[in-house]
Amino acid sequence: MRSKFLTLASLIIAFASFAQDSLTVSAPDSSQVQSFEYQGGSIELSGNLGKIQVPPGFKYLDQKQSEYVVVELWGNPKSEGMTLGMILPENQDVLDSAGYVFNIEYNEIGYVKDDDADDIDYDELLEEIKKDISEESKERVKMGLGAVSMVGWATKPFYDDDKKVLYWAKELKFEDNKINTLNYNVRILGRKGVMVLNAIANMPELPKVQKDIDKVLDMVKFNEGYKYENYDSSVDKVAAWTIGGLIAGKVLAKVGFFAIILKFGKFIILAIAAFIGLLWKRIRGRKNKTEQSTTPAPAAGTPPPLTQEPPPEQTNNTSQEDSNNPPPGAG
Repeated sequence: MRSKFLTLASLIIAFASFAQDSLTVSAPDSSQVQSFEYQGGSIELSGNLGKIQVPPGFKYLDQKQSEYVVVELWGNPKSEGMTLGMILPENQDVLDSAGYVFNIEYNEIGYVKDDDADDIDYDELLEEIKKDISEESKERVKMGLGAVSMVGWATKPFYDDDKKVLYWAKELKFEDNKINTLNYNVRILGRKGVMVLNAIANMPELPKVQKDIDKVLDMVKFNEGYKYENYDSSVDKVAAWTIGGLIAGKVLAKVGFFAIILKFGKFIILAIAAFIGLLWKRIRGRKNKTEQSTTPAPAAGTPPPLTQEPPPEQTNNTSQEDSNNPPPGAG
């Protein structure tokens, strides 16, 4: 299984299509492995968001243990909301090299309008995603990582309008891996955001996932008050994302790239702000030099122009609360 976690540099330069595939999956150090306690039946998710109904043949690993797997065993940076737990087949361990594990997250991006679902040309969208991944691959190579390409849909996108569930799967090729990677994505639409289920496995595991996917889609439900049909236009915000945007990993063009940072937190907001600030200073410096070189010297005896004391330079003291809020219109 291969890494899908983008570094800060690549996010600034090529910030779109892997944003939803954020887990690094690697073989753990055997000295770190602990025994896990799995659950079945009805599981309440934190925050009263919803519940997981675990059917026979499956099991659930709770949020605390799942976070241990993601951070300590798979080596991902710890971040808020990175996992609400994991679901997997009953006869499989979370650390088995074969099989699959669906990691569960919740992204409060707003109410995702689904009126574009019937108009999406998935073949055209596939070509767009391939181009985006190709561009990101160039940045990976610059950073000393292996090139990556998208082979195609492992499962073509499908939106169930009755259940408000979207799912698709991508087949990815990493140059230093003989076996292609399967990235299976499920999005359950809610009133204030989407429940995210991602599975990263090897392509030979696709038949297992396809056999179980109908059961997986029915396991996670929003509680009353958080369901898609509970949307209230007078108080709820509309997401910048569309159905096509969720698949492509992009927000609407009118919003730009800023909404992509919602998932990754304050440090990327500050890094992008600093990056843009640096560019602005360079542009302003060049402009000042140009103006100085083109401004004629004052005639002899002309008094110097009056100058105004420049305002003190503002410092960046963005609070944690402010930095987690999207810019206006980002949804």
